[in-house]
Amino acid sequence: MDSSHRIGKDSHIEMVTEVQQPASFMPQGLAYATLAGLEPQYGLYSAFMGCFVYAIFGSVREITIGPTALMALMTYQQVIGRGPEFAVLLCFLSGIVQLLMSVLHLGVLVDFISIPVTVGFTSATSVIIAVSQLKSLLGLQISTAGFLDTLFKVFQNLHETRLADCLLGLGCIAILLFLRKIKDIKLTKGNQKPTPNQRLLSRGIWLLSISRNALVVMACSVTAYFYETSGVGSPFLLTGAVRPGLPNFGPPPFSTNIGNRTLSFVDMCNELGSSIILVPVIAVLGNVAIAKAFASGQSVDATQELLTLSLSNILGSFTNSMPITGSFSRSAVNHASGVRTPMGGLFTGIMVLLALSFLTPFFAFIPKTSLAAVIICAVIFMIEYEVVKPMWKSNRKDLVPTFATFILCLAIGVELGILIGVGINLVFLLYPSARPSVNVEKATSSSGVEYLLITPGNSLYFPAIDFIRSSVGRAAINEGLSHIPVIVDCRYVLGADFTAAKGIAALIEDFSKRKQPLYFYNPRADVVAVFKGAALDDFQHITSEEELDMILQDYHNKIDITRDDVKLIQNVESANGLPKSYSKHSLQELQEIRCSSNDT
Repeated sequence: MDSSHRIGKDSHIEMVTEVQQPASFMPQGLAYATLAGLEPQYGLYSAFMGCFVYAIFGSVREITIGPTALMALMTYQQVIGRGPEFAVLLCFLSGIVQLLMSVLHLGVLVDFISIPVTVGFTSATSVIIAVSQLKSLLGLQISTAGFLDTLFKVFQNLHETRLADCLLGLGCIAILLFLRKIKDIKLTKGNQKPTPNQRLLSRGIWLLSISRNALVVMACSVTAYFYETSGVGSPFLLTGAVRPGLPNFGPPPFSTNIGNRTLSFVDMCNELGSSIILVPVIAVLGNVAIAKAFASGQSVDATQELLTLSLSNILGSFTNSMPITGSFSRSAVNHASGVRTPMGGLFTGIMVLLALSFLTPFFAFIPKTSLAAVIICAVIFMIEYEVVKPMWKSNRKDLVPTFATFILCLAIGVELGILIGVGINLVFLLYPSARPSVNVEKATSSSGVEYLLITPGNSLYFPAIDFIRSSVGRAAINEGLSHIPVIVDCRYVLGADFTAAKGIAALIEDFSKRKQPLYFYNPRADVVAVFKGAALDDFQHITSEEELDMILQDYHNKIDITRDDVKLIQNVESANGLPKSYSKHSLQELQEIRCSSNDT
């Protein structure tokens, strides 16, 4: 009885969720198509294939694949001044790149885009998207290209603002923000258990909140429709006619015409440029991040997610889709709804197809300013200003790639901005490898022999070897007085390469010329193999403290013998009146002198 009741309750929750999802999904799809510089129907063309594919291949039940503000902005960079064929081809090529990444297990490349760079990138794109909607929000009929150009032209044409569009847009924003907030209202105090009526009311408020996009757009559309049918004419700029019917199913365009020029597939790829790589990588980054966020502590199969996303884009391009990825806001709705399987996406996809078949005439009455309000309210919460304070407290260097990426994306475009941001972050990542810390301290063995202990803080690879060689050599001369034994502690040296082996060979030669002992303490077996493989016969390493103590003691004894012999030579030279330059350096000669001295 309990089991059947629970199943019925779960089914009811999932059914309610899947009914309201398309209602929220479709206004966003229309809005994101206009953001991408495409006709509104392309947003719906992009909204169903990902749902079907993810329902079959997806591994995280909450995720919804479809058009997003970020993908729309990335697409806009390629569509502006060209045509929708470039958006569809970009969708196909994004899927191909993602498929190759999946097959070759190259999802690790996404790990090179760090959180600081991601924060700067997403925050900048959110600002760019919000600013791009100002012209629709104010009812301005201007064409713009880029963040700075949009700001300049909006301020330049402020006097042409349409009052009706502006008031409606601001009103929509206020209502959307209010409806977004009411879902957090608590009807009970503290840990008090809600009554059945309170639970029902709370559920109703929650449904009202998550359906806010559809409710606001529908209300604005009805208002515009009555204005139009009354003969007065709508005071708002409307979306206009939306092509009815389903998209034509077929391969993406591999050639197109721009003006009087025919572009081949290669020409179109040249036009798309670096976006062929950047768009799919950014899509993967977003989708994997969403999957991890909603995995409830379970491991996420990144390769499976990559494969699913690639199939969504490849198959989507056959239905005139623009590039798509996981949507955080719609996935959050699924998560809050408590969906049990990814199969709910099938219902969403079917509803989008029905809307394309029967509802497109009504989309023509949607005011552009209401769609702008939907987009603005969706992206302003993607500006991650709250992470600046924790970064400042944790590691201030991370703020450099964050703000660099943010500013560069605004100033020179999102593609170059994120590339330079990743480059800056890689410099911070590689710098410790090129300039590792080198700790120098004097130590004494258990037998009382003084030595110089030098500990490199990183592995020995080619960017760092010259620095290590000069640091060790300088410490040996300045603090080791060119004769104290030097022990290089290899506890942090996890690897080495051929260039490093040659650098160590030169370091050993430097020490040999000064007759200063140099030993490497406890190196890993693979590091020893690299040095031995580079014909480093003079590489002396020790593996235990006992061996270290024994070697240092032997060296100390030899030094004592040599010092005594030097004094003996000086005494013989002085007694026989020999010049001071007359010295015997071989141990055999020293022994002979010692024997002759004993005879006398």
